[in-house]
Amino acid sequence: ICLMFSARLINHEDTHMLNICDTELLGRTLNRDNFTLKISEKYYAEKTVEKEEAKELLKKSNNINMIGKEIISLSTSIGIGSPDGIKKIDGIPFLIVFKM
Repeated sequence: ICLMFSARLINHEDTHMLNICDTELLGRTLNRDNFTLKISEKYYAEKTVEKEEAKELLKKSNNINMIGKEIISLSTSIGIGSPDGIKKIDGIPFLIVFKM
């Protein structure tokens, strides 16, 4: 299976912020209580990347906002983020990682 992710890397001074999601989630709106999360192309879809490029982006980024089972599984498998930090909205996992 060729996993594809939608990614947007924002470089600001010496900080790399990565927004990345499982591509099939693009365009969805997730709701929980009074909270709505729109998985917009503008926020997440600067480019589409495959698994190896996604790993490199995860490794070099300081702040990571990820949504989707596949990207979170990939991230935690390479030691970035903890399963304890994973939250769910509408059954879809999301994880935010800040590296110090």
